Amino acid sequence: MLNHVGIQVGDVEASLQFYLRVFGPIGMREAVRIPLDAAPVIGLSGPDGVPDFWLSQADGVETRELHLAFAATDREAVDAVYEAARDGGAEVLHSPREWPEYHPGYYAVFLRDPDSHNVEAVFHGG
Repeated sequence: MLNHVGIQVGDVEASLQFYLRVFGPIGMREAVRIPLDAAPVIGLSGPDGVPDFWLSQADGVETRELHLAFAATDREAVDAVYEAARDGGAEVLHSPREWPEYHPGYYAVFLRDPDSHNVEAVFHGG
């Protein structure tokens, strides 16, 4: 259903470093950088190389919390995201565990990004 998602952030480079460090274990990487005067617009991709998650500079202070969930290939990848977040000092909202209220096999970790958005790595396996 979704082709791509873009979010506006307070500091593009700080957000880029957060997402690369924390979600690198599931293959997130910088795919496109479009230079602009204020700050670049950056397209991030997963292992397929398609830039479907975009970061751009916010014009003002964002006051709404977003929730973004990134797919992991297995439970170990979710655990690796958790370790990267914890090692980098990110706020962990919920440590990795199964969430049976969503569906059997839903295994996820929930974190805060630099703009206080709720971000998640999730595996939908068994």
